[in-house]
Amino acid sequence: MTVSLPLVLVLGLFAWTAVKYLGVRTWIVVLIALFGFWLSHTFFAPAIETGTRTGVTVINGSHA
Repeated sequence: MTVSLPLVLVLGLFAWTAVKYLGVRTWIVVLIALFGFWLSHTFFAPAIETGTRTGVTVINGSHA
């Protein structure tokens, strides 16, 4: 069975859980999100995209 969730939803739930139960400050979550947006506009973006796609392929168990 394959479940398709938007990455923003998964990251949002993770951030909410970290703030609610782990005591992570909200400003740290915002700072990490802003850093992610900045990082996506650098030369690291292709490597991050490739790594993310490879990770999803490994987790899903598909070799296509």
